[in-house]
Amino acid sequence: MNNGYRVSDAAFAYDGIPALQDLEIDLPPGVFYGLVGPNGCGKTTFLDLLVGNKKPDAGTVFFNATELSRFRRRDLARRVALVPQDFAIGFPFTVEEIVLMGRHPYINRFASPAPRDWQLVEDAMTAIGISQYRTRHVNELSGGEKQRVVVARALAQDTPVLLFDEATSNLDVKYTLQIFNLARTLVKKQGRTVIAVMHNLNLAAAYCDEILFMKNGRILQHGPVSEVMEPGIIAEVFGVESEVRIDPFNHAHQVSFRY
Repeated sequence: MNNGYRVSDAAFAYDGIPALQDLEIDLPPGVFYGLVGPNGCGKTTFLDLLVGNKKPDAGTVFFNATELSRFRRRDLARRVALVPQDFAIGFPFTVEEIVLMGRHPYINRFASPAPRDWQLVEDAMTAIGISQYRTRHVNELSGGEKQRVVVARALAQDTPVLLFDEATSNLDVKYTLQIFNLARTLVKKQGRTVIAVMHNLNLAAAYCDEILFMKNGRILQHGPVSEVMEPGIIAEVFGVESEVRIDPFNHAHQVSFRY
């Protein structure tokens, strides 16, 4: 299985108002993709198409050379994990119970988790640094702590594809870097695919292999960071003046804005 995506002439609308239009793109596996663009340009809706939460009104989304709509939900959940932008749960599950939910696609109904399931839960909590919270109820946690729990749940799901929808929006610098360092390691060492909605262009430039610039429901530009992270494209997408250079401290493309 190559676990790559192909999006063919896809479109989606909310109550007749276009949210995505004319999406045509190939996303081969083993790449860290950054999805950037202004608020309301369709980034989250695009991820919803990729994870199967929404079906395109026109066109087709293919995953592993198969129409996404042909996958059963359980089978797709074994291949693609999503860290959503908003996470709300009313019942006071413990942190460990929430992370264990990432294993549900693999556990038969009425069956108990296997030793491998518990090991992956433990590994995910350790990787994110939340093992000490395992018995705490999730509704007692801060927004940032909850977000880290949701990331751990996605890691426990152990999928070849990880989708992040502003996964670090509630996190401080330390934990933001921790999660993106981990994501980059999964791509480089395990060949996984990461597609992340990001608002911080400097983080996108530092961590991503390729950038998808979106505007008005379309992919305006797509390519390696070195080719598309440039002032003309940034001005076209965001309407701001910028300068792009290689930062000597981290040796990555970095963007400065004119205030």
